[in-house]
Amino acid sequence: MILSLIVGIGKNREIGKGNDLLWHISEDLKNFKKITSGKPIIMGRKTYDSIGRPLPKRRNIVISRDPSLKIEGCDVFTDPEVVLKDLKESGVKEAVVIGGSFIYEYYLPKVDRIYLSEVEYEGEADVFFPKFDRSEFRVSDEAFFEETENSPAWKFSVLNRL
Repeated sequence: MILSLIVGIGKNREIGKGNDLLWHISEDLKNFKKITSGKPIIMGRKTYDSIGRPLPKRRNIVISRDPSLKIEGCDVFTDPEVVLKDLKESGVKEAVVIGGSFIYEYYLPKVDRIYLSEVEYEGEADVFFPKFDRSEFRVSDEAFFEETENSPAWKFSVLNRL
């Protein structure tokens, strides 16, 4: 199984504020949907709360410390290792970690691939992506997007662990 992670970060690794995204880039959201559709997605409870509903055409996995938490349309786990075991046993080809910061921090050392959107944003945030060693990855795909009236400039890269 390939364990992937998808994230959009600002210049200082900013990823959110007030349990919300820092920018709205239509093309990046479409890319997120394309990459994650048909695959299990792994998220923390706060990320689920910010989305507000299970995302369609994906197995929604929520990790929470609350063993009594039930969310309709989602599989809730308390142990992130049990999530991996469950996915491997079910024969999944690729699962995608979608946040938030604690979930990213836990799975980052274990991921095989990172789908990374780097946004020309430098500003207020209360959630950050953990530091990681880019030398452990190689870029297999990259695309650049100019600033528009509706979005800042950004770069999308696929990083595969060496």
